[in-house]
Amino acid sequence: MPAQGLDRIFDKGVRANHVWFALFRAVCPNAAIRCPLLQLWKSKVKPVFKHPDVAAVILAAGLGKRMKSNRAKVLHEVLQRPMILYVVDTAMAIAGDHVVVVVGHQADRVRQVVGAHAATLFAHQAEQLGTGHAVQCALPLIPDLCRQVVILCGDVPLITPQTLAALIADHRRHRRHATVLAVEVDDPTGYGRILQDADNRVIGIVEEADASAAEKALRNINTGVYCVDRDLLSSALTEIDSDNAQGEFYLTDIISIGHRENWNVGALIAADPKEFFGINSRQDLRKVERILRERPSFKP
Repeated sequence: MPAQGLDRIFDKGVRANHVWFALFRAVCPNAAIRCPLLQLWKSKVKPVFKHPDVAAVILAAGLGKRMKSNRAKVLHEVLQRPMILYVVDTAMAIAGDHVVVVVGHQADRVRQVVGAHAATLFAHQAEQLGTGHAVQCALPLIPDLCRQVVILCGDVPLITPQTLAALIADHRRHRRHATVLAVEVDDPTGYGRILQDADNRVIGIVEEADASAAEKALRNINTGVYCVDRDLLSSALTEIDSDNAQGEFYLTDIISIGHRENWNVGALIAADPKEFFGINSRQDLRKVERILRERPSFKP
């Protein structure tokens, strides 16, 4: 078959959810070594949702005291796999090599585990001064060509590439400066609330500890996932402070700063709240494992 014909076949294969990859794996079980067709496949395949001008930052510096373990939280295993690797895979699906993992507690071990799995960059947060400070640590490593930064949490392994692709698309379609990924829940206890004006523009995010009674009644919550224009993110992070109940530099403060600076800030309400279930305890970990097993794509 002419090379052009193979190109057409493989291009169709990429668009058809990688059916060709499964086919060649079945025909050539050792294809990674000796099958030239798979080598052609690998040269053609691109992450379905990849954006070359998007970077992803994964916040993974915390210890996670409620896990009651000396191991860094993100290294605890979900179905025999460190939870952070799920997040890394999702981040790379939309940002390719432009993924920065912010490490802190057991930084060397987290680097070792992630580095053995994927080629990411690492930023070191020597002191855990808050999520805003963590992103500040990552900014110098983000390539200049990246226009937007997607911010993720290393302890939320259920989020999918499809959801992040929808976030980026929504951000760009509405020409926003910042977009918060939110979900509506019946019981918002413990989560930051999304504050919106009469036109549904996001004007701020208030953490539970700082929320008034009226704000605590709001049901749209912050998932901790954002898409922010890189230049404006850099500018806003210089303005945040630690004047809050926790004495930390909150990343959420960039939203109120953006509103004050007349940014176009909005929210995308995600369809499946389960994707944003964060792991803070052993019980949470078991719940996430149950959710993963229920997914159609799950393979034991």
